[in-house]
Amino acid sequence: MKNQRIMLALFLIYFVFAILLNSVGTVILQIIGNYGVSKSSASNLEAFKDLPIAVVSFLVASFLPRIGYKNAMLAALALVTAACVAMPLLPAFWTAKLLFLCVGVAFALVKVSVYSTLGLIARDRRHHAGIMNTLEGVFMVGVLSAYWIFGYFIDSSDPASRSWLQVYWLLAALCAVTFALVLSTTFDEGTAQLPQGRSRWDDFSAMLKLFFKPLVCVFVMTAFLYVLIEQSVGTWLPTFNNEILKLPAAMSVQVTSIFAACLAIGRLSAGFVMRRMNWYPVMNICVIGMAATVLLALPLTHDVVADPGITWSSAPLATFLFPLIGLFMAPIYPGINSVMLSSLPPHQHSSMTGLLVIFSALGGTTGSFITGYVFGNFSGHFAFYLTLVPITLVLVTLYFFKRQVDHAA
Repeated sequence: MKNQRIMLALFLIYFVFAILLNSVGTVILQIIGNYGVSKSSASNLEAFKDLPIAVVSFLVASFLPRIGYKNAMLAALALVTAACVAMPLLPAFWTAKLLFLCVGVAFALVKVSVYSTLGLIARDRRHHAGIMNTLEGVFMVGVLSAYWIFGYFIDSSDPASRSWLQVYWLLAALCAVTFALVLSTTFDEGTAQLPQGRSRWDDFSAMLKLFFKPLVCVFVMTAFLYVLIEQSVGTWLPTFNNEILKLPAAMSVQVTSIFAACLAIGRLSAGFVMRRMNWYPVMNICVIGMAATVLLALPLTHDVVADPGITWSSAPLATFLFPLIGLFMAPIYPGINSVMLSSLPPHQHSSMTGLLVIFSALGGTTGSFITGYVFGNFSGHFAFYLTLVPITLVLVTLYFFKRQVDHAA
Protein backbone atom coordinates (compact mmCIF):
# COMPACT_ATOMS: atom_id res chain seq x y z
CA MET A 1 0.00 0.00 0.00
CA LYS A 2 2.86 2.37 0.86
CA ASN A 3 4.58 1.73 -2.46
CA GLN A 4 1.29 2.32 -4.31
CA ARG A 5 0.94 5.72 -2.62
CA ILE A 6 4.54 6.55 -3.55
CA MET A 7 3.90 5.58 -7.17
CA LEU A 8 0.74 7.71 -7.22
CA ALA A 9 2.78 10.67 -5.96
CA LEU A 10 5.49 10.08 -8.57
CA PHE A 11 2.95 9.72 -11.37
CA LEU A 12 1.15 12.94 -10.37
CA ILE A 13 4.46 14.84 -10.20
CA TYR A 14 5.35 13.65 -13.68
CA PHE A 15 1.87 14.54 -14.95
CA VAL A 16 2.21 18.12 -13.67
CA PHE A 17 5.69 18.62 -15.09
CA ALA A 18 4.66 17.09 -18.41
CA ILE A 19 2.14 19.90 -18.84
CA LEU A 20 4.64 22.60 -17.88
CA LEU A 21 7.65 21.29 -19.80
CA ASN A 22 5.84 20.55 -23.03
CA SER A 23 3.87 23.78 -23.15
CA VAL A 24 6.93 25.42 -24.74
CA GLY A 25 5.62 24.95 -28.28
CA THR A 26 2.23 26.38 -27.36
CA VAL A 27 3.76 29.31 -25.48
CA ILE A 28 6.08 30.04 -28.42
CA LEU A 29 3.07 30.22 -30.73
CA GLN A 30 1.23 32.57 -28.33
CA ILE A 31 4.07 34.96 -27.49
CA ILE A 32 4.83 35.42 -31.19
CA GLY A 33 1.29 36.80 -31.52
CA ASN A 34 1.09 38.50 -28.11
CA TYR A 35 4.48 40.17 -27.78
CA GLY A 36 5.69 40.39 -31.41
CA VAL A 37 8.67 38.14 -30.69
CA SER A 38 10.58 36.62 -33.64
CA LYS A 39 10.73 32.84 -34.11
CA SER A 40 14.47 32.85 -33.41
CA SER A 41 14.01 34.75 -30.13
CA ALA A 42 11.02 32.64 -29.14
CA SER A 43 13.06 29.46 -29.60
CA ASN A 44 15.25 30.65 -26.70
CA LEU A 45 12.48 29.58 -24.32
CA GLU A 46 13.64 26.01 -24.84
CA ALA A 47 17.10 27.02 -23.63
CA PHE A 48 15.63 28.75 -20.57
CA LYS A 49 14.02 25.42 -19.73
CA ASP A 50 16.72 22.94 -20.73
CA LEU A 51 19.96 24.66 -19.73
CA PRO A 52 18.92 25.02 -16.04
CA ILE A 53 17.97 21.33 -16.12
CA ALA A 54 21.48 20.50 -17.30
CA VAL A 55 23.28 22.86 -14.90
CA VAL A 56 21.29 21.94 -11.78
CA SER A 57 21.54 18.23 -12.55
CA PHE A 58 25.30 18.58 -12.99
CA LEU A 59 25.67 20.39 -9.67
CA VAL A 60 23.31 18.51 -7.35
CA ALA A 61 22.58 15.02 -8.76
CA SER A 62 25.62 13.36 -7.24
CA PHE A 63 24.75 14.29 -3.66
CA LEU A 64 20.95 14.57 -3.91
CA PRO A 65 20.55 11.45 -1.70
CA ARG A 66 22.05 13.51 1.11
CA ILE A 67 19.37 16.19 0.64
CA GLY A 68 16.60 13.62 0.35
CA TYR A 69 14.47 12.81 -2.67
CA LYS A 70 11.25 13.85 -0.94
CA ASN A 71 12.69 17.22 0.12
CA ALA A 72 13.89 17.86 -3.42
CA MET A 73 10.44 17.11 -4.86
CA LEU A 74 8.75 19.45 -2.38
CA ALA A 75 11.17 22.31 -3.17
CA ALA A 76 10.60 21.81 -6.89
CA LEU A 77 6.80 21.88 -6.57
CA ALA A 78 6.87 25.02 -4.43
CA LEU A 79 9.06 26.79 -7.00
CA VAL A 80 6.85 26.03 -10.01
CA THR A 81 3.70 26.95 -8.09
CA ALA A 82 5.08 30.45 -7.53
CA ALA A 83 6.21 30.72 -11.17
CA CYS A 84 2.74 29.76 -12.46
CA VAL A 85 1.10 32.44 -10.30
CA ALA A 86 3.49 35.05 -11.75
CA MET A 87 2.49 34.36 -15.39
CA PRO A 88 -1.02 35.95 -15.34
CA LEU A 89 -0.05 38.61 -12.78
CA LEU A 90 2.98 39.88 -14.75
CA PRO A 91 2.30 39.15 -18.45
CA ALA A 92 5.52 39.67 -20.45
CA PHE A 93 8.11 37.77 -22.46
CA TRP A 94 10.55 37.91 -19.54
CA THR A 95 7.93 36.28 -17.29
CA ALA A 96 7.71 33.38 -19.73
CA LYS A 97 11.50 33.10 -19.60
CA LEU A 98 11.37 33.13 -15.80
CA LEU A 99 8.66 30.47 -15.79
CA PHE A 100 10.69 28.05 -17.90
CA LEU A 101 13.83 28.84 -15.91
CA CYS A 102 11.99 27.79 -12.73
CA VAL A 103 10.49 24.76 -14.48
CA GLY A 104 13.97 23.72 -15.62
CA VAL A 105 15.51 24.03 -12.16
CA ALA A 106 12.58 22.19 -10.59
CA PHE A 107 12.50 19.39 -13.14
CA ALA A 108 16.21 18.69 -12.61
CA LEU A 109 15.42 18.00 -8.95
CA VAL A 110 12.26 16.07 -9.77
CA LYS A 111 13.60 13.79 -12.48
CA VAL A 112 16.66 12.70 -10.52
CA SER A 113 14.50 12.13 -7.43
CA VAL A 114 11.73 10.26 -9.26
CA TYR A 115 14.04 8.00 -11.27
CA SER A 116 16.10 7.22 -8.18
CA THR A 117 12.96 6.46 -6.15
CA LEU A 118 11.87 3.96 -8.82
CA GLY A 119 15.06 2.03 -8.12
CA LEU A 120 14.09 1.85 -4.44
CA ILE A 121 10.62 0.37 -4.97
CA ALA A 122 11.22 -1.87 -8.02
CA ARG A 123 11.38 -5.59 -7.21
CA ASP A 124 13.53 -6.62 -10.18
CA ARG A 125 14.63 -5.55 -13.66
CA ARG A 126 11.32 -6.43 -15.34
CA HIS A 127 9.33 -4.63 -12.66
CA HIS A 128 11.61 -1.62 -13.08
CA ALA A 129 11.02 -1.62 -16.86
CA GLY A 130 7.26 -1.84 -16.34
CA ILE A 131 7.14 1.06 -13.86
CA MET A 132 9.47 3.14 -16.01
CA ASN A 133 7.29 2.75 -19.09
CA THR A 134 4.13 3.46 -17.09
CA LEU A 135 5.73 6.57 -15.59
CA GLU A 136 6.79 7.86 -18.99
CA GLY A 137 3.33 6.94 -20.31
CA VAL A 138 1.71 9.07 -17.61
CA PHE A 139 4.11 11.84 -18.60
CA MET A 140 2.80 11.68 -22.15
CA VAL A 141 -0.81 11.68 -20.90
CA GLY A 142 0.13 14.97 -19.23
CA VAL A 143 1.54 16.25 -22.51
CA LEU A 144 -1.68 15.20 -24.26
CA SER A 145 -3.76 16.97 -21.64
CA ALA A 146 -1.65 20.13 -21.99
CA TYR A 147 -2.60 20.67 -25.62
CA TRP A 148 -6.31 20.54 -24.81
CA ILE A 149 -6.05 22.54 -21.60
CA PHE A 150 -4.11 25.32 -23.31
CA GLY A 151 -6.26 25.05 -26.42
CA TYR A 152 -9.38 25.70 -24.31
CA PHE A 153 -7.99 29.04 -23.10
CA ILE A 154 -6.64 30.23 -26.49
CA ASP A 155 -8.71 32.72 -28.48
CA SER A 156 -8.09 31.78 -32.15
CA SER A 157 -9.99 34.82 -33.44
CA ASP A 158 -7.60 37.24 -31.72
CA PRO A 159 -3.85 36.38 -31.87
CA ALA A 160 -3.11 39.25 -29.47
CA SER A 161 -5.52 37.96 -26.81
CA ARG A 162 -3.96 37.06 -23.46
CA SER A 163 -6.81 34.87 -22.28
CA TRP A 164 -4.46 31.86 -22.50
CA LEU A 165 -2.55 33.14 -19.46
CA GLN A 166 -5.49 32.21 -17.21
CA VAL A 167 -4.50 28.55 -17.62
CA TYR A 168 -1.69 29.15 -15.13
CA TRP A 169 -4.14 29.57 -12.23
CA LEU A 170 -5.31 26.02 -12.92
CA LEU A 171 -1.72 24.76 -13.14
CA ALA A 172 -0.76 26.50 -9.89
CA ALA A 173 -3.63 24.74 -8.12
CA LEU A 174 -2.57 21.37 -9.56
CA CYS A 175 1.01 21.94 -8.33
CA ALA A 176 -0.29 22.80 -4.85
CA VAL A 177 -2.37 19.59 -4.67
CA THR A 178 0.66 17.54 -5.74
CA PHE A 179 2.77 19.26 -3.07
CA ALA A 180 0.24 18.24 -0.41
CA LEU A 181 0.26 14.60 -1.59
CA VAL A 182 4.07 14.35 -1.54
CA LEU A 183 4.24 16.06 1.85
CA SER A 184 1.84 13.50 3.34
CA THR A 185 3.58 10.45 1.81
CA THR A 186 6.32 8.51 3.62
CA PHE A 187 9.45 7.69 1.59
CA ASP A 188 11.98 5.06 2.68
CA GLU A 189 15.31 6.26 1.24
CA GLY A 190 17.58 4.08 3.35
CA THR A 191 19.06 1.95 0.55
CA ALA A 192 19.92 5.04 -1.49
CA GLN A 193 22.35 6.38 1.11
CA LEU A 194 25.81 7.13 -0.22
CA PRO A 195 28.89 5.39 1.26
CA GLN A 196 29.88 6.77 4.66
CA GLY A 197 32.94 8.99 4.93
CA ARG A 198 32.67 10.42 1.41
CA SER A 199 32.70 14.18 0.90
CA ARG A 200 30.47 16.00 -1.57
CA TRP A 201 33.48 16.39 -3.85
CA ASP A 202 33.91 12.61 -3.73
CA ASP A 203 30.24 12.24 -4.71
CA PHE A 204 30.69 14.66 -7.59
CA SER A 205 33.89 13.06 -8.87
CA ALA A 206 32.21 9.63 -8.71
CA MET A 207 29.52 10.93 -11.08
CA LEU A 208 32.17 12.25 -13.48
CA LYS A 209 34.03 8.94 -13.41
CA LEU A 210 30.76 7.16 -14.19
CA PHE A 211 30.50 9.12 -17.44
CA PHE A 212 33.80 7.75 -18.73
CA LYS A 213 32.58 4.17 -18.66
CA PRO A 214 32.05 3.09 -22.31
CA LEU A 215 28.54 1.80 -21.55
CA VAL A 216 27.48 5.09 -19.96
CA CYS A 217 29.12 7.19 -22.66
CA VAL A 218 27.27 5.43 -25.49
CA PHE A 219 24.04 5.54 -23.49
CA VAL A 220 24.08 9.33 -22.94
CA MET A 221 24.87 9.87 -26.63
CA THR A 222 21.82 7.81 -27.56
CA ALA A 223 19.64 9.69 -25.06
CA PHE A 224 20.93 13.04 -26.36
CA LEU A 225 20.01 12.18 -29.95
CA TYR A 226 16.60 10.80 -29.02
CA VAL A 227 15.58 13.89 -27.05
CA LEU A 228 16.90 16.11 -29.84
CA ILE A 229 14.45 14.41 -32.22
CA GLU A 230 11.49 14.43 -29.82
CA GLN A 231 11.87 18.09 -28.88
CA SER A 232 12.43 19.14 -32.49
CA VAL A 233 9.07 17.64 -33.40
CA GLY A 234 7.11 18.34 -30.22
CA THR A 235 8.17 21.96 -29.75
CA TRP A 236 7.65 23.10 -33.34
CA LEU A 237 4.70 20.95 -34.39
CA PRO A 238 2.07 23.55 -33.32
CA THR A 239 3.84 26.21 -35.40
CA PHE A 240 4.23 23.74 -38.30
CA ASN A 241 0.50 23.01 -38.14
CA ASN A 242 -0.33 26.71 -38.11
CA GLU A 243 2.03 27.98 -40.83
CA ILE A 244 2.54 24.99 -43.12
CA LEU A 245 -0.78 23.14 -42.80
CA LYS A 246 -2.72 26.43 -42.41
CA LEU A 247 -4.68 25.36 -39.32
CA PRO A 248 -6.15 27.92 -36.85
CA ALA A 249 -4.04 28.60 -33.76
CA ALA A 250 -6.20 26.68 -31.26
CA MET A 251 -6.63 23.75 -33.65
CA SER A 252 -2.87 23.75 -34.33
CA VAL A 253 -2.28 23.19 -30.63
CA GLN A 254 -5.10 20.68 -30.18
CA VAL A 255 -4.11 18.61 -33.20
CA THR A 256 -0.60 18.27 -31.75
CA SER A 257 -2.26 16.21 -29.03
CA ILE A 258 -2.31 13.33 -31.55
CA PHE A 259 1.49 13.26 -31.30
CA ALA A 260 1.30 13.22 -27.50
CA ALA A 261 -1.43 10.57 -27.56
CA CYS A 262 0.74 8.34 -29.75
CA LEU A 263 3.65 8.74 -27.32
CA ALA A 264 1.36 7.94 -24.38
CA ILE A 265 -0.15 4.85 -26.04
CA GLY A 266 3.27 3.66 -27.16
CA ARG A 267 4.84 4.00 -23.73
CA LEU A 268 1.95 2.56 -21.76
CA SER A 269 1.94 -0.51 -24.03
CA ALA A 270 5.73 -0.79 -24.36
CA GLY A 271 6.09 -2.41 -20.94
CA PHE A 272 3.99 -5.39 -22.06
CA VAL A 273 5.86 -5.70 -25.36
CA MET A 274 9.32 -5.53 -23.84
CA ARG A 275 8.50 -8.17 -21.23
CA ARG A 276 8.01 -10.59 -24.11
CA MET A 277 10.68 -9.40 -26.55
CA ASN A 278 14.33 -8.45 -26.35
CA TRP A 279 14.69 -4.68 -26.09
CA TYR A 280 17.21 -4.27 -28.94
CA PRO A 281 15.08 -5.43 -31.91
CA VAL A 282 12.14 -3.41 -30.53
CA MET A 283 14.33 -0.27 -30.52
CA ASN A 284 15.52 -0.87 -34.10
CA ILE A 285 11.98 -1.40 -35.40
CA CYS A 286 10.94 1.85 -33.71
CA VAL A 287 13.78 3.90 -35.23
CA ILE A 288 13.09 2.56 -38.73
CA GLY A 289 9.38 3.32 -38.23
CA MET A 290 10.22 6.93 -37.32
CA ALA A 291 12.20 7.43 -40.53
CA ALA A 292 9.45 5.83 -42.61
CA THR A 293 6.81 8.15 -41.11
CA VAL A 294 8.87 11.25 -41.95
CA LEU A 295 9.37 10.09 -45.54
CA LEU A 296 5.69 9.22 -45.99
CA ALA A 297 4.07 12.21 -44.29
CA LEU A 298 6.13 15.28 -45.18
CA PRO A 299 5.60 15.11 -48.97
CA LEU A 300 1.87 15.47 -48.23
CA THR A 301 2.41 18.85 -46.52
CA HIS A 302 3.44 20.75 -49.66
CA ASP A 303 1.15 23.21 -51.43
CA VAL A 304 -1.55 23.25 -48.73
CA VAL A 305 -4.13 25.99 -49.39
CA ALA A 306 -5.62 27.93 -46.47
CA ASP A 307 -9.30 27.15 -45.78
CA PRO A 308 -11.11 29.61 -43.46
CA GLY A 309 -13.77 27.01 -42.69
CA ILE A 310 -11.39 24.16 -41.97
CA THR A 311 -12.52 21.48 -39.50
CA TRP A 312 -11.04 18.24 -38.18
CA SER A 313 -12.80 16.33 -40.97
CA SER A 314 -11.46 18.61 -43.73
CA ALA A 315 -7.89 18.97 -42.44
CA PRO A 316 -5.04 17.72 -44.70
CA LEU A 317 -4.11 14.03 -44.33
CA ALA A 318 -0.63 14.97 -43.08
CA THR A 319 -2.29 16.59 -40.04
CA PHE A 320 -3.05 13.09 -38.75
CA LEU A 321 -0.30 11.06 -40.41
CA PHE A 322 2.85 12.84 -39.24
CA PRO A 323 2.02 12.77 -35.49
CA LEU A 324 1.97 8.94 -35.72
CA ILE A 325 5.75 9.17 -35.47
CA GLY A 326 5.09 9.29 -31.72
CA LEU A 327 4.07 5.61 -31.70
CA PHE A 328 7.55 4.65 -32.88
CA MET A 329 9.37 7.17 -30.69
CA ALA A 330 7.56 6.09 -27.53
CA PRO A 331 9.42 2.96 -26.33
CA ILE A 332 12.95 4.23 -27.03
CA TYR A 333 13.58 6.64 -24.15
CA PRO A 334 12.14 4.61 -21.23
CA GLY A 335 13.55 1.45 -22.80
CA ILE A 336 17.18 2.53 -22.86
CA ASN A 337 16.83 4.28 -19.47
CA SER A 338 15.57 1.11 -17.82
CA VAL A 339 18.32 -1.02 -19.37
CA MET A 340 20.94 1.44 -18.12
CA LEU A 341 19.63 1.97 -14.59
CA SER A 342 18.95 -1.72 -14.03
CA SER A 343 22.63 -2.35 -14.68
CA LEU A 344 23.70 -0.18 -11.72
CA PRO A 345 23.32 -0.45 -7.90
CA PRO A 346 20.66 1.86 -6.33
CA HIS A 347 23.17 4.32 -4.82
CA GLN A 348 24.45 5.14 -8.33
CA HIS A 349 20.99 5.81 -9.79
CA SER A 350 21.05 9.47 -8.71
CA SER A 351 24.38 10.16 -10.42
CA MET A 352 23.39 8.20 -13.52
CA THR A 353 20.07 10.03 -13.76
CA GLY A 354 21.94 13.30 -13.34
CA LEU A 355 24.04 12.51 -16.41
CA LEU A 356 20.92 11.43 -18.27
CA VAL A 357 19.10 14.65 -17.41
CA ILE A 358 22.09 16.78 -18.44
CA PHE A 359 22.41 15.24 -21.87
CA SER A 360 18.65 15.06 -22.38
CA ALA A 361 18.39 18.78 -21.63
CA LEU A 362 21.24 19.61 -23.99
CA GLY A 363 19.61 17.45 -26.66
CA GLY A 364 16.27 19.21 -26.23
CA THR A 365 17.81 22.67 -26.47
CA THR A 366 19.92 21.72 -29.48
CA GLY A 367 16.97 20.19 -31.31
CA SER A 368 14.64 23.12 -30.66
CA PHE A 369 17.26 25.72 -31.59
CA ILE A 370 18.28 24.01 -34.83
CA THR A 371 14.67 23.42 -35.88
CA GLY A 372 13.67 26.99 -34.98
CA TYR A 373 16.59 28.46 -36.90
CA VAL A 374 15.98 26.33 -39.99
CA PHE A 375 12.21 26.93 -39.75
CA GLY A 376 12.68 30.70 -39.63
CA ASN A 377 15.46 31.00 -42.22
CA PHE A 378 14.63 28.21 -44.68
CA SER A 379 11.34 26.34 -44.39
CA GLY A 380 9.31 24.18 -42.03
CA HIS A 381 9.54 21.30 -44.49
CA PHE A 382 13.34 21.35 -44.54
CA ALA A 383 13.45 21.70 -40.74
CA PHE A 384 11.45 18.50 -40.25
CA TYR A 385 13.26 16.59 -43.00
CA LEU A 386 16.48 17.24 -41.05
CA THR A 387 15.25 14.91 -38.29
CA LEU A 388 16.32 12.04 -40.56
CA VAL A 389 19.95 12.81 -39.66
CA PRO A 390 19.69 12.19 -35.88
CA ILE A 391 17.27 9.29 -36.53
CA THR A 392 20.01 7.57 -38.52
CA LEU A 393 22.58 8.31 -35.82
CA VAL A 394 20.32 6.75 -33.15
CA LEU A 395 20.29 3.53 -35.14
CA VAL A 396 24.11 3.54 -35.05
CA THR A 397 24.44 4.37 -31.33
CA LEU A 398 21.89 1.71 -30.39
CA TYR A 399 24.14 -0.91 -31.99
CA PHE A 400 27.10 0.15 -29.87
CA PHE A 401 24.92 0.46 -26.75
CA LYS A 402 23.77 -3.15 -27.22
CA ARG A 403 27.38 -4.29 -27.53
CA GLN A 404 28.36 -2.49 -24.31
CA VAL A 405 25.35 -3.86 -22.40
CA ASP A 406 26.24 -7.41 -23.47
CA HIS A 407 29.88 -6.82 -22.54
CA ALA A 408 28.96 -5.47 -19.10
CA ALA A 409 26.65 -8.42 -18.48
